[in-house]
Amino acid sequence: MNCKSLCLTLPLLLTACGPIEKKVATGLMNAGLSRGQSDCMAVRMVDKLSVFQLKRLASLGNLQGETLKTMDWDRFMHSVRALKDAEIVGVVSTAGLACALTVGK
Repeated sequence: MNCKSLCLTLPLLLTACGPIEKKVATGLMNAGLSRGQSDCMAVRMVDKLSVFQLKRLASLGNLQGETLKTMDWDRFMHSVRALKDAEIVGVVSTAGLACALTVGK
């Protein structure tokens, strides 16, 4: 990739993070996490996971069955593990712990 195409592509990539981050945060909220926890985790995960992985994670909010607003952390992580992607599990776990320690302070 030459400098000109990089200069044209970089701003597009940077602006693309906002909508993905919002979608991930919304998906996390729909999956039962609080707004503060969801926003905090989405910020931490956007730079660590691919767009494909983030979309898979955001899709957890579309699960059928149980009322997701009442899902606790253990049930949420069970759903994350069901994605069968060790990197997603690691990033979500780390972001969840870091945000649990900082959200509400």
